[in-house]
Amino acid sequence: MSDLEQFRQDTRAWLEENCPESMRVPVRGFEDLYSGGRNPEIAHPDQKLWCDRMAERGWTVPHWPKAYGGGGLSNEEVKVLSQEMSRIGARRALESFGISMLGPALLQFGSEEQKLDHLPKIVRGEIRWCQGYSEPNAGSDLASLATKAEDKGDHYVINGQKIWTSYADKADWIFCLVRTDNSGSKHEGISFVLFDMDQPGVTVRPIKLISGNSPFCETFFDNAIADKKNLVGEAGNGWTIAKYLLTHEREMISGFGAAPKQSVGQLALETVGSDASGRLANSALRQNIAQYQLDTMVFGATMARVGDEAKAGQGLGAASSIFKYYGTELNKRRNELNLAVRGEQALGWEGEVYHGGNLSRDWLRSKGNSIEGGTSEVQLNIIAKRVLGLPDA
Repeated sequence: MSDLEQFRQDTRAWLEENCPESMRVPVRGFEDLYSGGRNPEIAHPDQKLWCDRMAERGWTVPHWPKAYGGGGLSNEEVKVLSQEMSRIGARRALESFGISMLGPALLQFGSEEQKLDHLPKIVRGEIRWCQGYSEPNAGSDLASLATKAEDKGDHYVINGQKIWTSYADKADWIFCLVRTDNSGSKHEGISFVLFDMDQPGVTVRPIKLISGNSPFCETFFDNAIADKKNLVGEAGNGWTIAKYLLTHEREMISGFGAAPKQSVGQLALETVGSDASGRLANSALRQNIAQYQLDTMVFGATMARVGDEAKAGQGLGAASSIFKYYGTELNKRRNELNLAVRGEQALGWEGEVYHGGNLSRDWLRSKGNSIEGGTSEVQLNIIAKRVLGLPDA
């Protein structure tokens, strides 16, 4: 028996014994995810139990080094773990911006002290993070940000405003872009700092979207304090870190385009029914769903291929813009199809017959996917220049 096959058998046995049955059902929505933090939102008591068990083995982030709390698994072992979790329908034990965005940036640019301080807490879900990038006058043109950090020796005093700060009202810490120098170009003088949100100089106000719900907030800093030890990289060189982190954010958002547990086709068969030959009764809907499913399969294959290339040391780079753009477009198409499948049952805003209005709300919310993390127009420009090598207009 190979070492990998032994790992598979051991992993299968451990998951069967330790994954609660309640964590083997599909996630119902964002509110059903476990993100940890000092005051975690717990939809089911087994969420924290499952997180604690996985974190003890480092399997909440299995590919991170063991020295920082991760599982230290090889790429092949990570794939086996994912396969075995899928086999029993096990949920990911922890979903957080610390895992998907900040962690990779710290592994690449953080000091050893910063890695040892912050990464194990991310693995265990002890600290929940939010991202301080966009500002009212610095969205797609992020380098125009104006939030200022004044050097006070061993710490910075931060003043300014961030907007669209996802889950800032639930976060414990923030990774934030601030301006520490105005003497050079707008891309220069930007620094990447980490600081605690639970302090007098931080005010957070949730922003409600048209869907009726929103993870977004506007965040104000009024003489907030960030210790110098939590400056990542060198002062004034934060733009490099910011760009690197954005590739991981865009890869995360592209996951919206992944195939859901229940396919649109299955939903359509249950709702619309089949014809005498067993095919979906509505021919136009059948064609649209078939095209969507084919595109989703191609997208998944492309993500797997580029993922393997990235693990082989070729990096992800501008390919993240392809994933972000196409993944969000697929998600919007899926929500459009869900409305078409349900027909008038998708029009209601609340009530059991309208499934609590979730279809309408999800459709409305999906429109923001092509804005957050960099607009679709920005992604197309990046793809044109850095992937296809096209000249400027």
